[in-house]
Amino acid sequence: MMRMTVPGYELLPQANTLQYSFSGTGVNVASAMTKLGYNGYLVTKIPDNPLGDAATSYLQRLGIQKDFIARGGKYLGMFFLENGFAQRPSRVTYTNRLESSFNTSQAADYDMNKISEQADVIHFCGITLAMTDQVRENMKQLAQKVKERGGIVCFDCNYRPSLWEGSYDQAKPHYEDMLALADIVMMNEKDAMFILGMETDKAKKDEQLMELIPKVAEKFAIKTIAGTHRKINSDNTHALTGYMYKNNNFFFSDDRSFSVYDRIGSGDAFASGIIHGELAGFSEKNTVDFAVASGMLACTIAGDTPMSTETEILSAMIEDVEDIKR
Repeated sequence: MMRMTVPGYELLPQANTLQYSFSGTGVNVASAMTKLGYNGYLVTKIPDNPLGDAATSYLQRLGIQKDFIARGGKYLGMFFLENGFAQRPSRVTYTNRLESSFNTSQAADYDMNKISEQADVIHFCGITLAMTDQVRENMKQLAQKVKERGGIVCFDCNYRPSLWEGSYDQAKPHYEDMLALADIVMMNEKDAMFILGMETDKAKKDEQLMELIPKVAEKFAIKTIAGTHRKINSDNTHALTGYMYKNNNFFFSDDRSFSVYDRIGSGDAFASGIIHGELAGFSEKNTVDFAVASGMLACTIAGDTPMSTETEILSAMIEDVEDIKR
């Protein structure tokens, strides 16, 4: 997708310039994983025109390889970001998504056998799941092929009300299909309650999490579920706590409070931290602490895409606030 950012803290009606970049959950996770030492690929279709050329060049600068990027069509999905300040939240407005090259692509645009043969880990998200019936079918087919070949399937629930027109009932069967294929899932108690329709008599979110997440893991045979709770403090800093559920146990990160420069993409940084911890053989506690530190650092960098290395994240885990590195 193309991200169009309003300068500073202006609103769209105030601005007369926009800063563009290319992003999306797939871009963010693939790029983050390259910074952590892996080969990152993106499975997508982008326009066969100068806009698509610009997107390809941008992805290559992030270290993302283009082997599985199809070309064709004329349009790229876009979203406009207005940065929030104090009590006013940030706002994202999507446009031109359903006509994009990706959302009009067919299964034949992708060599799914080749992709599934090469993929050790494949990551999907609920934002893509909210697109067309054909895109949903492509996702499920590719996830099934990777699963059959022994790869790891990751799924981030990432429910966006505006993309589903607020309809949890419409989303539920598609989420259930993806959860049944997933080995690693990013979600919290709200996803279990609202998307899956699970019930609880608990009032506090921590208690809801502790009751519902084990039920989700058992129902869908998911090996690892992780997610975050975020709170905005009175001084406009953010507080983040991560959790990880694995082997019938919960593991919680240390609480982290920090200032935010650009929040978009921090959830993708958290997800990449969980994936890296699992692949690198970290303990569960170290994995979730690493993921939260990754998400925190993403909030200090302009743009959606996480840019931190393992060394930088490990340093942030021990709360080193360093002076200028020379």
